[in-house]
Amino acid sequence: MTGRSPLDDPENARFAWGRYRAILKGMAAFSTAVVVVVLAVLYWQVGLVSIHLFIATALGVWLTIMLMAALMGLVFLSSGTGHDESIEDRLGAERDR
Repeated sequence: MTGRSPLDDPENARFAWGRYRAILKGMAAFSTAVVVVVLAVLYWQVGLVSIHLFIATALGVWLTIMLMAALMGLVFLSSGTGHDESIEDRLGAERDR
């Protein structure tokens, strides 16, 4: 039988999702700083080639970092709240043999 997740409690869920949003806001600021550095290095290396190159680079770098932050944040959210321990382990008995 599946246990109750700590995220079922509204107060725990509010705290956990607030922490997740704070992580994402911090990573958005960090990602923006990385994009500025990358664009400066790109301009220094190749000069002004095409605005489309700079836009594509900025979006690619920013979205890649944010995707990583969102997925890792969800891992931390799930693990940090005890949600992972509340699942039913159907393979537990088979694994323990």
